[in-house]
Amino acid sequence: MQSLRKREIKFLKGIGPKRAELLEKEFGIKSYYDLIHHFPHSYLDRSSIYKISQLYGEMPSIQLKGRFLTFNTVGEGAKTRLVGLFSDGTATIEIVWFRRIKSIKEAYIIGQEYILFGKPEMFNNRWSMVHPEIDSSESVGAMQGLRGVYPLTEKLRSSGFSSRTLHTYIQAALASIKYVADPLPAEVREKFRLMPLLDAMRIIHNPTDNNALQQARYRLKFDELFFLQLNIQRYSSKRNEKLQGFHFPRIGRFFNQFYTECLPFELTDAQKRVIKEIRADMGTGRQMNRLLQGDVGSGKTLVALLTMLIALDNGTQACLMAPTEILATQHYETISRMVAPIGINVKLLTGSTRKKERDIIHQQLMDGSLHILIGTHAVIEDNVQFKNLGYVVIDEQHRFGVMQRGRLWRKNTVPPHVLVMTATPIPRTLAMTVYGDLQVSVIDQLPPGRKPITTLLRYDNARFEVYKAIGRQLKEGRQVYIVYPLIKENEKLDLKCLEEGYQNIKDNFPSYKVAYVHGRMKPAEKDWQMQLFASGEAQIMVATTVIEVGVNVPNATVMVIENAERFGLSQLHQLRGRVGRGGDRSYCILMSKPQIAAETRKRLQLMTTTTDGFLIAEADLKMRGPGDLEGTMQSGIALDLRIANLATDGNIVQLAHNAVEELLDDDPTLSAPNHAKLIEELNIRFNKQIDLSRIS
Repeated sequence: MQSLRKREIKFLKGIGPKRAELLEKEFGIKSYYDLIHHFPHSYLDRSSIYKISQLYGEMPSIQLKGRFLTFNTVGEGAKTRLVGLFSDGTATIEIVWFRRIKSIKEAYIIGQEYILFGKPEMFNNRWSMVHPEIDSSESVGAMQGLRGVYPLTEKLRSSGFSSRTLHTYIQAALASIKYVADPLPAEVREKFRLMPLLDAMRIIHNPTDNNALQQARYRLKFDELFFLQLNIQRYSSKRNEKLQGFHFPRIGRFFNQFYTECLPFELTDAQKRVIKEIRADMGTGRQMNRLLQGDVGSGKTLVALLTMLIALDNGTQACLMAPTEILATQHYETISRMVAPIGINVKLLTGSTRKKERDIIHQQLMDGSLHILIGTHAVIEDNVQFKNLGYVVIDEQHRFGVMQRGRLWRKNTVPPHVLVMTATPIPRTLAMTVYGDLQVSVIDQLPPGRKPITTLLRYDNARFEVYKAIGRQLKEGRQVYIVYPLIKENEKLDLKCLEEGYQNIKDNFPSYKVAYVHGRMKPAEKDWQMQLFASGEAQIMVATTVIEVGVNVPNATVMVIENAERFGLSQLHQLRGRVGRGGDRSYCILMSKPQIAAETRKRLQLMTTTTDGFLIAEADLKMRGPGDLEGTMQSGIALDLRIANLATDGNIVQLAHNAVEELLDDDPTLSAPNHAKLIEELNIRFNKQIDLSRIS
């Protein structure tokens, strides 16, 4: 495989320096390895040849066999096109080209037999085919059966590339390869019944039948996911072996007194289970790195507090970092109020903290009298020093860069235990891939008394009824969020905008105060507007998605999302989580244009049938792909998958995960002689990545 990476495609017949430069720019294809790993995104069946007289209705891409009768150049200037009249003896069809007209006229001869492959369409009551692939009937044998369709960019198309062109180059590269050293150990290949690697590489581009194609795809997907898992798990294993942490054996006064005297409500079984998991980690003597997932309102903050109290009981300090000042303030107010009766010193540190208060915080951190520090990015500044930081909680962890998180846990010679929390449910396959063997805890229950949110899909023509419903809630003393996709009007996008919406809401609800928040506001102005709503002085909050994670307003019972069709499912779920935080029945109203695609309508209707964040996250992954879910590009793990799909290949993810676990159990350092090729391939694939596994 190493030799394939060294062989440049510019020396491959037919490519040359200019085309090689274009392929590298458009797809990063520089070597034979890159070219062979540019896989088809779909396949077409070229086993049949149609008669022109058989064409009817909406046709897929098909093959026709016949001869050109005439060629005519039609139109002038930019509208010039070449039209060839093609016949197979049963009828005729017009073949049309808009580019490379001169070279095409020179390439094809009237009266000679050709096979055309393309999509026939009816135009002006005549069948036509635009820019088909054309082969002489003698050379077409190799193109029968399943034929790969390769990804292309518009720039490649306009430069004369076609799917067939790429296929030809790939065939030339494959023809030059006689042997490939398989990096997967024989025991892995045998146990998981994997096709030989070179066979898979050939069949993926030239499938003899569907069964062989599926075996080839399985082998190549397994390889991708196996090496991704191995890269994560080898570092995680190394961390677990070598990175010693605090040993917290005690449950003491702080925890017990809070649990018996201050606990605001009975813990759910899920919360109890998660606390046990975290406590077990704290007792191992190794640094804990645990991800805590739970829907909005599931009680993650209370779990974080109880586990921070364990750290305090063992003589260390704790810190909680949140992404925004308003969220940090919210945590501070909640936690300081809850622990006040048991004498715990809690302080808030943000960009707005005055110097006098900062000086007090710095002094108390150093002398150990400050037990829990809550704050924003301000807590990672170099001058913020702890006497003995033993436990770190990071809320909405994907909002922070991995290096920022690392600066926080490096504030002690013994690395503190780390709990990262997210209210964005992560699909199991994605979590397994992104976080490797990082321990994951899930709170999958809501506290008692929380009423499910009713979600409704309404179209723009029902706006009057929606406003009447909002009015009824406002009259009952409730509050309302209205979210817009844009701040200002955009002529290119037919979407509602906040500026227009703010005035419209004021006009329709003149008796109520309206606050507004968007991402371009200065932090102080944004916080002031949020505070107007949080205090109840403003009854309506008009906002963009900046309130997706933010202020807790138990009195807010309605969330209206304009142009809901423009949002992903997970984002809609996050926005919905802003309401239903009190004891009152709450509503989320998804406003949409009536004319939307069937897939979009299905997505929005799913939101009305479930409030289960994990079901929604799985559906979002299947519909949209992994993308940048949960800020994975900040985790140090690039999900640059060429053939595997986390949305549909969950079973292969699991198999690869299991295979890596077994391999590392037998050979944790991968030092066995038969793993030399494995290590070489792993290092090549991930040589650009930093070892970030020590940072959760």
